[in-house]
Amino acid sequence: MDIFDRVSANRGPLGSHSHYAHGYFAFPKLEGEIQPRMIFRGKTVLTWSLNNYLGLANHPEVRRVDAEAAAEYGMALPMGARMMSGNSNLHEQLENELSEFVQKPATCLLNFGYQGVVSIIDSMVSRHDVIVYDAESHACIIDGVRLHAGKRFVYRHNDMASLEKQLTAAKRLTDETGGGIFVITEGVFGMSGNQGDLRGVVAMKEKFSFRLFVDDAHGFGTMGATGAGTGEEQGVQDGIDLYFSTFAKSMASIGAFVSGPESVIDYLRYNMRSQIFAKSLPMPLVVGALKRLELLRTKPELKDNLWIIVRAMQSGLREKGFNIGTTTSPVTPVLLEGEIADATQVTLDLRENHGVFCSIVVYPVVPKGVIMLRIIPTASHTLEDVRETIAAFEAVSDKLKKGLYSRTTAVPQPV
Repeated sequence: MDIFDRVSANRGPLGSHSHYAHGYFAFPKLEGEIQPRMIFRGKTVLTWSLNNYLGLANHPEVRRVDAEAAAEYGMALPMGARMMSGNSNLHEQLENELSEFVQKPATCLLNFGYQGVVSIIDSMVSRHDVIVYDAESHACIIDGVRLHAGKRFVYRHNDMASLEKQLTAAKRLTDETGGGIFVITEGVFGMSGNQGDLRGVVAMKEKFSFRLFVDDAHGFGTMGATGAGTGEEQGVQDGIDLYFSTFAKSMASIGAFVSGPESVIDYLRYNMRSQIFAKSLPMPLVVGALKRLELLRTKPELKDNLWIIVRAMQSGLREKGFNIGTTTSPVTPVLLEGEIADATQVTLDLRENHGVFCSIVVYPVVPKGVIMLRIIPTASHTLEDVRETIAAFEAVSDKLKKGLYSRTTAVPQPV
C-alpha cells in the first residue's frame, strides 16, 4: 500500500478528529500579549493553559533584555553546531550559573527539551543496560526508551513496591550482562500534578545499584525553597544523578539543560547526537535565559505570588466539591464525569459563554468517562481570576450533572 494513501486514510487517534477539532480544540490560536487575558477567535478569554508559571514571558526586564540581545546579536549567532563553531563564553556562563543553582557540578545546554531527553537516554544506555521508568512518564521519555536496544521495565506510577519488583528483575539481568540500571522518573508529572516520589526512589539505592535521571520540567522554578526543583523540595537533590529541565516552563523561553557529574556531562557533550548535529542555541536565547535565571534567584516573590494563586485555586475548588486528584504542585487537574461528546460541549460553554480558556483532556490520556480540565496557575493571575474561574466551573459542572450537554450537538464554526 502506498505510504501516503495509508496515512491519509488513518490519521491516528488525535488526527481522526481534525475535521472539527482543528483551530478550536486542537491548534487553537491565542493572540495578543502573553497574559492571563488573551484573544481567542476575536473574544477576550481568561487563559489557564500557558506554562508561564512565574510570569516571566512579559516581565519588563525580560522583554528589555530579549529585545537588546536580538538587536545586538541577531538570531544567527553563533553560527553552526556548538561542537564545531557554535560555542561562546555566554553559553558557558549560563551552564555554570545553572550548575550552581541546581547544586550540581556541571551542566550542558540543550536546544530543546523534548529532543534533549530523547538524546540523553539514547546516549546513556547500551544494549547491556536496563531502563526502569515510571508508567506515567512524559512522551519524550517514552520515545527515548523506545530507542533502547536492551531491556526495559515499567513500574506503576509512584509505586515503590512495583519499582522494587522491577529493580529486582533488572538486577538479575544486569548480573548476567554486566550492564547497569538507569531509573527514569519526573519531578512533577504534568497531567496529574503530583510529585514523583523522588525520596522513595533515592531510598532504593540502599538496596540496588542504579543511576537516577529526573525530568523536572514542571518543578524547576516552582518547587523547593529556592526554586531549584522537586529534588530540593523533597530534600534529595544529591540523590539525583542526572537532573534535567526545560526553559519552556518557568523560564518562558526555548532551550533546556541537563546537570550532573562533570565526567558524565562531558561525555554527553560529545555523544548527544541531537546536540552534536544541530545548530547551537542562538545568542538572544542564551542572554535571555541568563536574565530569567537571575530573576529566579533574586526575586523569590515571583514564586511566592505563583503559590498564592495555586493555593487559592486548589483550596477553592476543593471547597466547592471538585475532584482535583493528588496534585502537590501548581498543575491543577479538575476531574469531571462525562464522555468525549460532553467534553466538547463543556469546552464550548467555558470558552464562548464564560470566557474561560483551559486545556480539556479526554480518553485515551485519561480513563473513559473522565473529562479533565487542566489548569496552569501563574504568578500573573489574580485572586479575582480564580473566583471567576471557579464560578464558571460550577456552572458547567451543574449542567453536566443534569445531562444538559447531551441534548445539544453544537460545534464551533470557522472564523
